[in-house]
Amino acid sequence: MNITLEIWRQKDAKSKGKFVIYKLNDVSEEMSFLEMLDFLNNTLISKGESPVAFDHDCREGICGSCGLYINGWAHGPAHLTTTCELRMTKFKDGDKITIEPWRSKAFPVIKDLIVDRSVFDKIMQAGGFISANSGAAPEANSIPIPKDNADAAFDAAVCIGCGACVAACKNSSAMLFVSAKISQFALLPQGKTEAKERARKMVAKMDEVGFGNCTNTGSCETRCPKGLKLTHIAKMNREFITAKIVAEKST
Repeated sequence: MNITLEIWRQKDAKSKGKFVIYKLNDVSEEMSFLEMLDFLNNTLISKGESPVAFDHDCREGICGSCGLYINGWAHGPAHLTTTCELRMTKFKDGDKITIEPWRSKAFPVIKDLIVDRSVFDKIMQAGGFISANSGAAPEANSIPIPKDNADAAFDAAVCIGCGACVAACKNSSAMLFVSAKISQFALLPQGKTEAKERARKMVAKMDEVGFGNCTNTGSCETRCPKGLKLTHIAKMNREFITAKIVAEKST
C-alpha cells in the first residue's frame, strides 16, 4: 500500500522542529510500524538524506523504549499495544499518518522522535527500591503472601515505563507510572521497610522534575499498553497521606 507520513523532525534539543511530509510506496501490510519506519529510513539513506531517529530496543512490547504519538494516540490506534507491536494492518492504502514524539516538559526532545525519559529513573532512585539482605535468595515460601496481594503487585509490576500515560494526559501527569511503582512494593512485605518514605519521596521528585497533576480524566489508563488501572493512583494517594501523617507525628 501507499501512505503519506507527516513526521516531526528536530535536529537536537535546542533546534526548532517541524513536520516533514514523506510519500512511502509499496508498504507491506505484514510490516510492524517500526519496520515501516526502517523501510522509510532505508529509502532516505539511499537518497542521501538523513534518516528519522526513533527509539527502539526489544521490539516485543517489553522494554518501553518505542513510544510514539501516532495520529493523536499514544502508541497508535490499537488498544493494549506498544508502538513496536502495532501492525500496518491498522492502516489503509492512501492513509496519512502523523507521527510525533511524546509531548511533555519533563520529556525534552533529543532528536526527531526520541525524547529523554531519564526523569523516570530519578523518580525510581528517590524511592522505588527495597532493602534486602544480600547473598542467597530466601526460600520462596518463607514469607507467606496472600494471593490477592501477590496478583495485585504483579499487575502493578507490568509497567514498562514507556511514558504513554504522560503523553496521553492533558496535564502531562506521571501519576499512573509512579503509582504503579509504589503499589508494586506497598502490596508486598518486602516493601514495608521504606513504606513511610517511599510515596512521599517519589511524589516529591515527580513534582520536582516537572510533571503535571492528575485530574482523573482517565486517559492514562486508556492508553497504557499494559492495562494499568486508576486504582493504583488511589493506592498511591493512601500511601502518600499515611506517609505524611507518620512524618508529622514524628516531628
